[in-house]
Amino acid sequence: MNPYIQSLRLRTLPLSMSGIILGAGLAGWLNWPVFALAICTTLCLQILSNLSNELGDAQKGTDSDQHGRAAYGMQAGTITAPQMKAMIGVFIFLSILFGTSLIYCAFGSLIGVKSLLFILLGLLAIIGAMTYTLGRHSYGYMGLGDLGVFVFFGLVSTLGSFYLQTQFMSWETIYCGIAIGLPCVGVLNLNNIRDMNNDRAHGKHTFASLLGITGSKIYHTCLLIACLALFALWGHLWVLVVVPIWVWHIGFVWTHEGSALDLQMPVLMLSTFAVGCLGWV
Repeated sequence: MNPYIQSLRLRTLPLSMSGIILGAGLAGWLNWPVFALAICTTLCLQILSNLSNELGDAQKGTDSDQHGRAAYGMQAGTITAPQMKAMIGVFIFLSILFGTSLIYCAFGSLIGVKSLLFILLGLLAIIGAMTYTLGRHSYGYMGLGDLGVFVFFGLVSTLGSFYLQTQFMSWETIYCGIAIGLPCVGVLNLNNIRDMNNDRAHGKHTFASLLGITGSKIYHTCLLIACLALFALWGHLWVLVVVPIWVWHIGFVWTHEGSALDLQMPVLMLSTFAVGCLGWV
């Protein structure tokens, strides 16, 4: 595979759209240009995060020795640091382009309280995408990655998508934003369980590494159960269609470790994407 395409980590993209799709579904109707621009913006932010993550881990040596996993471009030596920085620059530009177009399309202006608030959120999203592992004070190395994913993939994504469609807020949307954020955190936690030994060896303190293997698996189980419970308690019983998949997934997580868990990444990402899509039911 082309190393540049591989570094985009295309399999992560459905997860980034889950909150956007859920928020639009909860709105009950669609302004299609706003929806399309929101999808383009979140995809660019996700790719920006993936590229920055690869550069940050490469600079810190975290990805230098991971057995049983395919190497990405910088780890394999097929992409240089200047080339990666150029790619990051491209996706910063695209994130700003699509993001400002989204705000203008939704509000008719880039000036005003609503527009300025979303511009600020967009800038914070860009900073958050880049500083997970990139930089001297990367929050992913301080056990704060789970919080970042919950806020941006859950609350900001769902609430922002809903508000851009309707220009008002509802308690149901907040509730559902919390719920969809939990399996998104689960994806990161699964990644960190898989990489726990390597992360500890390179000074990367993830929440999973702080909890340990057993604690992080209990945490993982609780995230998915809480997601199902929150949706069901609000009356969104459609979410129960993923129960068999998540029961099997949790069983696999409890009986496997290391690179074997990589097989479960697309399972959790695609099932979370399905939960977001079911918000339209």
